[in-house]
Amino acid sequence: MMRRSRWMLGLVALAVTLVLGAESAQAQDVGVVGETPVLLASCGQSPGPSYVKLFLGRLGLDYELLETATAQDLLDAKAAGTPFRSLIIVTGASLKGMGAAGVSMREELIRTESLIAEARRQGITIIGAHVEGMSRRAQGAAEGDNSDEQSIDAVMPASDVMVVRQDGNEDRRFTVLSEAEGIPLVLFEKNMEMGDAFGKVLKK
Repeated sequence: MMRRSRWMLGLVALAVTLVLGAESAQAQDVGVVGETPVLLASCGQSPGPSYVKLFLGRLGLDYELLETATAQDLLDAKAAGTPFRSLIIVTGASLKGMGAAGVSMREELIRTESLIAEARRQGITIIGAHVEGMSRRAQGAAEGDNSDEQSIDAVMPASDVMVVRQDGNEDRRFTVLSEAEGIPLVLFEKNMEMGDAFGKVLKK
């Protein structure tokens, strides 16, 4: 009887695993939502955009990196007849990076809000990305420093899709947002899988 019970429990556990795995895979299979050319920017001046740049290059996608991109950059591209079709904003605040650039978090948030507003006006696909994991979210140097979370709040709810490294979602912050706002969420586990994640949602 004991052996049969263990066998039955094993089957139940396997079934649950397969169902959850299928649901997870289905949730991440969001399909292509954006086109090139892509403007790659930052909210918070973390190193994240440099990582994304590497994989966009490997994918052979047409992109431009302007970490402190403004609404004017979108307007200039449109006026030149080469409008951007997608905007990737990498979240994650670096106090060191902002200090070197001589900007405050408040200024970053104002710039980002304006950038997103212009992208919306032009019908540009907005991709919110958090690619540095929980270590970036936990780096708030001083007690009470929530600058990283502020950058997430500024970008992710306004995104058409979110691309997030899975260990940055340990507290399900992005999952909860995805479910509440109906924003597709693409999770990737390792840095080497970042290219596949962006390749899922962007086409040349």
